[in-house]
Amino acid sequence: QVQLVESGGGLVQAGGSLRLSCAASGRTGSTYTLGWFRQAPGKEREFVVGINWSGGGTYGVDSVKGRFFISRDNARNTVYLQMNSLKPEDTAIYYCAAKMGRLVVGPYDYWGQGTQVTVSS
Repeated sequence: QVQLVESGGGLVQAGGSLRLSCAASGRTGSTYTLGWFRQAPGKEREFVVGINWSGGGTYGVDSVKGRFFISRDNARNTVYLQMNSLKPEDTAIYYCAAKMGRLVVGPYDYWGQGTQVTVSS
């Protein structure tokens, strides 16, 4: 089992930045992949970006490329999502998720509780 706790969400004006953090605990000795998903009101949850143990990353949403950056600190079992040039359409609940193995795409097994990000225009 892996437990995930997100932090760092909040309210920001368009053009601003936020950094989300997700701390993993539990079965963190195994290699695992971490990802960020988001769900906007009235929309389905979507895969934003993921990163595997060795740092290989994949974006799932083209609109965040060049603005959102994922990184992880394996020593701290923490993954970060740096979000720059935020837009109102980035408003959503952001979820951290984990899966075993190196593949960034595919079903994720463990989920955090989510953190709200609201971007005002």
